[in-house]
Amino acid sequence: MNRTQFAGESSEQLDEGDIGRMLRELLLAYARGQRVETIAVVGNAPMAPDAARAALIDGSDLVFRMTTFALDEPAAEPTYGRRTDVVVIHRGVVVSPYTFADYTSRLYLLAEPGRLFWEPETLPDWWPADLGFVPISNREFVLPLSELLGLSRDEHVWATTGTLVTYLCRQLFPDALVRLTGVSIIERPDQTDFEHAWGDKVGVTAEHRLHAESKLLSTWRDSGRIEIIQ
Repeated sequence: MNRTQFAGESSEQLDEGDIGRMLRELLLAYARGQRVETIAVVGNAPMAPDAARAALIDGSDLVFRMTTFALDEPAAEPTYGRRTDVVVIHRGVVVSPYTFADYTSRLYLLAEPGRLFWEPETLPDWWPADLGFVPISNREFVLPLSELLGLSRDEHVWATTGTLVTYLCRQLFPDALVRLTGVSIIERPDQTDFEHAWGDKVGVTAEHRLHAESKLLSTWRDSGRIEIIQ
């Protein structure tokens, strides 16, 4: 895939909703059997071994992972699963050994809410030279999610990547079962650090409002819009 900005903010020639339809068709191409009835959104929080959970992740029609994620090694107890169809990344990511492994078989989506304010368009030096990406449209996804969270469009605030991906899946595949796992926000909205399944913990940055995200994710869970897998 060539580097493209068809889903970015420069695509003013596209009508309302075209970006979503195009992204949905692209995601379908990476799904098992080109259908999406079940989706796994796998966050980066550490999880205890659980073979049933790992099988549920790998058995989904479409598996999303984010930024500095971990995968099960062949000899390890099943925990996180191994299947990865879509990777959602941002320019400030700390790259794990799995982030770009087998990247030619995956779709890479670039979350760039900082482009609304200060973030440059240039890619980091560590980005593979032959890897294309599709930006997640701020207009179609980031800003509407911010409104749901009660965040101001004028402040440097936006959702974490996991909540953004969950929202994107619900918008693009409203009839699919979306399972969210590997997240700590719902139970721990007061945390100041994110523990990662791979690598060191990282601080919760100033642009996030975890209490708002915890409330929204809990509402989606309680209404059946998503399923939380521990």
